[in-house]
Amino acid sequence: MPFYTDMDQKTDIKQKWETVVHKLSEQFADGDTLDIDSVIYLVGVQELGKGAQKFKKDEKINLMHIAICKLLEPYGYYEFDYFDPDGWPHYKTLNELPNLKPGEQTVLMKEAIVHYFTELGFFEN
Repeated sequence: MPFYTDMDQKTDIKQKWETVVHKLSEQFADGDTLDIDSVIYLVGVQELGKGAQKFKKDEKINLMHIAICKLLEPYGYYEFDYFDPDGWPHYKTLNELPNLKPGEQTVLMKEAIVHYFTELGFFEN
């Protein structure tokens, strides 16, 4: 399931996670430290591609769902399906998520977030 296989990779993921949180906190939270849900929300906003705007509560939930699908797509859990008429991406479930303890869920999501930002070139200089 996880991409990392040894302690060095696990340490690398942890350091990169801290870099993601630091940079995004500086950019979007006036230096207040963002939590994992806030980072997931920002990924959802990024994937929607409509820029910063006011979202209703149900839209915020949908943004987090979009982010989770996008983040877990490389793991084989979801696959992009289509954009609806309003431009919102939709995913289909390929495999059910395993039953993970909350700590394991957090590790998986942090790793997926680091992978996402790595693919975007976030860590290059």
